[in-house]
Amino acid sequence: MYVSSSSESRQLCRQFTLSEIQLATRNFDELLVIGLGGFGKVYKGTIYEPNLLAAAIKRLDSTSNQGASEFWAEVNMLSNLRHCHLVSLIGYCNDGQEMILVYEYMSNGTLEDHLHRRQTPLSWVQRLTICIGAARGLDYLHTGTGIKHGLVHRDVKSSNILLHNSWEAKISDFGLSKICPKNQQTTHVNTVVKGTFGYLDPDYFYTGKLTRKSDVYAFGVVLFEVLCGKRAVDTTIDEEHWGLARWAQDSIKEGRLKQIVDTNIRETLSTKCLKDYARLADRCLHSHPKKRPTMAEIVAGLESILASQEKANKTLHGGGMTIFGKRVPMFVFPSNGNNSVESTSSSSLKLFSDFVGDESRIPYEFDYDTICVATDNFSDANVVPQSAFASMYKGTLENGQRVGIAGPYSSSECRRAEDVLSLLVQLQHENLLKLLGYYIKEAKPFFVFELAANGGLDRLIYDPNCDVLGWNERYKILLGVARVLLYLHKDAPIRIIHGDVRPENILLDESLEPKLSDFRFARCLINETDCVDTDVIHWTSSQHGRLSTKSDVLSFGMLILKTISGCRTYNGIPAANENFLQYAWTNWWEGTYSDIVDPRIDADSSSIRRFIHIGLLCVQANAIDRPTMKDVNSMLLSSSFLTLPIPKNPHIMEDECACTNGHEVLSNNYGSETVRGIGIGARTVPARVLEEDLAYTNSQEVLSSNNYDFGTAEDFILELEPR
Repeated sequence: MYVSSSSESRQLCRQFTLSEIQLATRNFDELLVIGLGGFGKVYKGTIYEPNLLAAAIKRLDSTSNQGASEFWAEVNMLSNLRHCHLVSLIGYCNDGQEMILVYEYMSNGTLEDHLHRRQTPLSWVQRLTICIGAARGLDYLHTGTGIKHGLVHRDVKSSNILLHNSWEAKISDFGLSKICPKNQQTTHVNTVVKGTFGYLDPDYFYTGKLTRKSDVYAFGVVLFEVLCGKRAVDTTIDEEHWGLARWAQDSIKEGRLKQIVDTNIRETLSTKCLKDYARLADRCLHSHPKKRPTMAEIVAGLESILASQEKANKTLHGGGMTIFGKRVPMFVFPSNGNNSVESTSSSSLKLFSDFVGDESRIPYEFDYDTICVATDNFSDANVVPQSAFASMYKGTLENGQRVGIAGPYSSSECRRAEDVLSLLVQLQHENLLKLLGYYIKEAKPFFVFELAANGGLDRLIYDPNCDVLGWNERYKILLGVARVLLYLHKDAPIRIIHGDVRPENILLDESLEPKLSDFRFARCLINETDCVDTDVIHWTSSQHGRLSTKSDVLSFGMLILKTISGCRTYNGIPAANENFLQYAWTNWWEGTYSDIVDPRIDADSSSIRRFIHIGLLCVQANAIDRPTMKDVNSMLLSSSFLTLPIPKNPHIMEDECACTNGHEVLSNNYGSETVRGIGIGARTVPARVLEEDLAYTNSQEVLSSNNYDFGTAEDFILELEPR
């Protein structure tokens, strides 16, 4: 194929009269304007001959820097080029001062619209597919237009990537394009530098030598724009990082790749795909043009990344289960260290295989009438007070099963509810509140859970009008919560930090079996890491913005102490602030621990003392000083032969805050009150404490803080919390 002369090109597309254009645009009605660029305004119009056809009509603005040369360049290029990933030119109008181009209409606008303007975030797979289409279009320009000629677009950017109604990407705006030789020693042309800042190849800018690799550089910027959701130029940040390319490259060098990912897609990327994608985009931005990949190599790389992501999705989605109109599971499995889904531990894969193999565990889709009948038309008599959900109703299904029905959710709550519940369908444990089904139509989402007949633990331990929970029941509840936290941290198909373990979120069934609920603050862990930076401020991360499995351990320690004290306040001491921790530690230290124990509890004193001891270990200020949930379970189950380390004094730790040296520092809100603990401290252990500890220990096996299993180094996780 060759690029024809101007006269030949004009014969290859239709020439419209000005009156036809005026009819199509209702005389350039401002209500039909769908875009504005360097060339001028773009109108949505209707071409009436020979058939009704929607069109995008671009009118040259008399004040534009572009003019006849760009106009005819566009006509010449698009009249000769035919490719499914290039926008089609229907025709043009050249009438006096009017220069107008008529294109096929792209109903989904531009890539820029969806990244920065519309409230319609694209999924990760959609973004990859769009990038592949655009790359194919550019590869065709560079190599597929003929034997002797190639084209350099010279203005590749997100606003010049249009999206068909099927989301197919099409390259547009060829006004700055240049013919560039290929298969020759000289593969560049010297031109006046033109393009768009932020996408402009620095080598082209400084040398004036235009090559196909200049398009590659610009496309690399687009790739990062797609990944990060940031504009190519952002003047709201420090001047050094106005350019997305520089900012993204610096962030990667500093090890902050995962933080720069657009929060709308962060939870859907597999780690391997993210790294491969970032590596490819970074190669496109290489300072030496010859070291940048060709567009053909980029197409191959993106297709490989998409295939890898789809393979990961297929593995994660269990072969096609859907809920809430989306496929689930939708989160990344942990790996054994090489960041690939294929390396997921066999036990995790077996758990997931077992899950998807049991169709009875897939939530049932209820109809609205069933929801209404079950709740007696949402009778106030069926409202469950102080629910963790938007609203919770008791209900009875037609088969007689008692259920809890949460909803309806507001539009702002709906995304959060769907994300949380998409997580819950992946988890299976006897101490998790089980999701039975859902109703998600007509913007009235409801979710149906098993009914926890005895409500929340907070009611049973705080309300003096409730039946007294004996020590055996409290022990059973604490042990159940410890087991489910260990499951979430280590054994679930997706490792989870719950982030909000407290009495209100421990629901109890008819046999007082605990059911952990409310995953609104949960986070998913990937790899073998145990912590995550989070932008969601909650009591377990309110100062340092970091959640870890040790945050749940701290919460569990508070749960132990509150369950034992049995009251929000006891003897005037608030049960969830720094004074209470000091009060509890002092009484344990001095052997007067009974002062913090609910007087209604009738239990062996050594058992109570040991549980207080475990609770104090769990609430140590520095995460490194806390046991893991695996350790906690061992402590709870092995009281007859396991000696415990000595918990640090909260007051001493606060005085020694200068010793933290980067360890986790807490300023944690628990309800409306505060838990504080800072620093680490060393002290002499009184003989009295050691004697009392050894009184209920039959061996000399000591579990010291040095023997705690603290996992591997810090990494980051995918956020479940909607942004």
